[in-house]
Amino acid sequence: MDQKLKLLTTESRNDRTMHIDTAETMEILRLMNEEDQKVAIAVQQVLPEVETAVKFACESLKKGGRIIYIGAGTSGRLGVLDAVECPPTFSTDPDLVQGIMAGGEKAFIKAVEGAEDNQELGARDLQDICLTANDTVIGIAASGRTPYVIGALCYARSVGAKTIALSCNKQSLISGYADKCIEVEVGPEVLTGSTRLKAATAQKMILNMISTATMIQNGKAYENLMVDVHVSNFKLKERAIHIICKTTGASYESAKEMLAKAQNEVKTAIVMLKTNQDYTQAKVLLNKAEGNVRKATAIVES
Repeated sequence: MDQKLKLLTTESRNDRTMHIDTAETMEILRLMNEEDQKVAIAVQQVLPEVETAVKFACESLKKGGRIIYIGAGTSGRLGVLDAVECPPTFSTDPDLVQGIMAGGEKAFIKAVEGAEDNQELGARDLQDICLTANDTVIGIAASGRTPYVIGALCYARSVGAKTIALSCNKQSLISGYADKCIEVEVGPEVLTGSTRLKAATAQKMILNMISTATMIQNGKAYENLMVDVHVSNFKLKERAIHIICKTTGASYESAKEMLAKAQNEVKTAIVMLKTNQDYTQAKVLLNKAEGNVRKATAIVES
């Protein structure tokens, strides 16, 4: 093994699990659970850095830019996973939050050998989406040394995009190529080097925080409800109706009728009910409030 690789926390052996191969099932599960409980504490330590990432992301969206996750292997898949959940959860354009991984879409299911070792490929993948200075790029690598991610971050900085390096080792190599680094050290894995475990859990938690906090600050929530949910199936329609009921006090039937009048736009339906305005007027209020339901209703109340 590369001597530098040996020094990484993500490649260190866990003294608590040295005999896990002889353990009974419940003992294996207990050990894993105890190790997993350390992840949230590790994430807590880097919240100030995550806050900066959210700030960058919010600024990008205000400028008409995008949030781009980029990584290889498990790290890349986690970025894709977070990105693809944004359209149904927040009714965002699929291009607004994007997940790119080494080897392309086919690598999500089956590893593309060697792709993560290619710096030029990382840069080229960002060129292919016409990256601009308005975008924020979040490079993800548990080890913190993936060449593909380094190439991507270098290119992103060259065009003036904001850059974040998310890794699970202190003084990670990728940190030196970003405007801000998030180094969440979760300690040695239950199975040495298997960063799909604690490291991946920490990465997913942080990506969830970045996307969710950014969307909340961009008016995608009212109270703690997903008022910009995309009504694309029966389950989501029922959720939308219940959200309208909870926020306005309307009956189920009234909420259902208003959702239809609002062209399945939950925020618009809420504003219509709360302000007694029609669809067009409610849309005007939301536009004035930059999509924020609370601010839109306050315009009428004031």
